[in-house]
Amino acid sequence: MDKDTYLLLTKSNFTCKFVNKKCKYNYQYFEINTSMRNFPERLKSARKMNGFSMQELADKMNNVVSKQAIGKYELGVMKPDSEILSAICKALNVRPDYFLREGKITLENVEFRKLTRLSKKDIEKIREQTIDFLERYFELENLLGIDSKFNNPLKDTVIDHESQIEEAVVKLRKSWKIESNHVPNLIKLFEDQGIKVFEIDAPDSFSGLATYVNNSPVVVLNSNLNHVLDRKRFTALHELAHLLLKFSRKFDQKQIEKLCYAFSGAFLMPKELFINEFGGVRHNVFIEELKFMKQNFGISMQAIMARAKNLKLISEQYYKTFSIQFSKLGFRKKEPGAYQGYESSNRFFQLLYRAVAEEIISLSKAASLNNQKLADFREMLASY
Repeated sequence: MDKDTYLLLTKSNFTCKFVNKKCKYNYQYFEINTSMRNFPERLKSARKMNGFSMQELADKMNNVVSKQAIGKYELGVMKPDSEILSAICKALNVRPDYFLREGKITLENVEFRKLTRLSKKDIEKIREQTIDFLERYFELENLLGIDSKFNNPLKDTVIDHESQIEEAVVKLRKSWKIESNHVPNLIKLFEDQGIKVFEIDAPDSFSGLATYVNNSPVVVLNSNLNHVLDRKRFTALHELAHLLLKFSRKFDQKQIEKLCYAFSGAFLMPKELFINEFGGVRHNVFIEELKFMKQNFGISMQAIMARAKNLKLISEQYYKTFSIQFSKLGFRKKEPGAYQGYESSNRFFQLLYRAVAEEIISLSKAASLNNQKLADFREMLASY
C-alpha cells in the first residue's frame, strides 16, 4: 500500500498491525477496528457501480466469502477483516480509501428518458458511477479552492410556445459570448461555463442524462457516442435543455422532448448563419450538400433538415418525402459523411495535473482521485 493510503487508514477507523518491516505498507496486514460507519453503504454503492449482484461479487472474489456474508456487510451487522477487505477492493476495482469517504452526493431530479431497454442493474450502475466520479471531482475542486458556480441565463425563462426556443437560444449564446459563431468543441464550451461533463461506458440504449449536484449542472454522456460525434453534440445539448429550460404545464413529456430537440438544432445552427449556408427557401436538396453542412455545423443531416423545416425553408411535404427516402437508403441508422471534430471532457484531468504540478496534492492522492494505483498514475503522467 502507498504511504498516503497507509496514513489515511491509520488516522481513520483502521488500526495497523505490522508483520515485518518489508510489508510495512501492505494493507493485507491492516485490521479493521470496531467502527466503519460508511462501509456498508459504500460497499453497496461500489457493488452497484460495477453492476454486480451479491452473488456475482462473491464469485468475483473466488467465493472467499458467501453471498450471505456480503449481505451482512451491507447491512452493517458484520465487518470484513483485512484479507477480505483486500479481496473486496480488488474485485470492485476501488482503493481502500473509497470506503472512508465522508458523505455521499445526491443526484437531483434524474430522469432516464426513453430508456425502457435499460435494466434496473444498468440504471444503478450508471447512477453510482456518476456519483463516484462527482465525489472525486468536487473533492479535487475543494482541494484547489475552486468555487464552481453556475449562472443560468435562462433561469427566468418559461417556454410557453415553440417560438420561444429560438429566443432562449439567442439569449444563451449572447450570454456565453458566442453570438452566431460555429461551436467547434461543445464539451469544452460546457466546461468553460461551469457545466460538469461525465462520459461513461454504457449500453447503446443509454444516450445521456442531466442533473444538478450542489447547484452545479451535470451532463452525463455515453462514451460510445465518440464514434458518432454529431449525435454526441446533439445529445449533450438536448440534456442541457432539460437543465436550463422551464416548460409550461400545457406541454406533455413527448412535446417537451421535441422542444429540447429544437433547442439543440437552434443552438448548433444559429438562424442567420443557417439560412445563409442553406441558401434560403429551397425546393430540392442534395445529400452532398448536407454532407458539407454536417461538417460545418457538427450535426446530423436529419437535424439539418428538421431545422430547415422549422425555419420554413422547406415545406412539410418535402420534409416528409425526404425522411421516407432517407429511411429507405438506410441512412437513419448510419448516415454518410462522418463528422470530423473533437469532443471530449478534459477539465477533471486538467485540474488533477495542476494540483500535482503545484504540489497541492501528492502523486498518491492524485492516483486516488483518479481511482488508480500509484504506479499506473505515474505511467499515465509520464506518457504526456
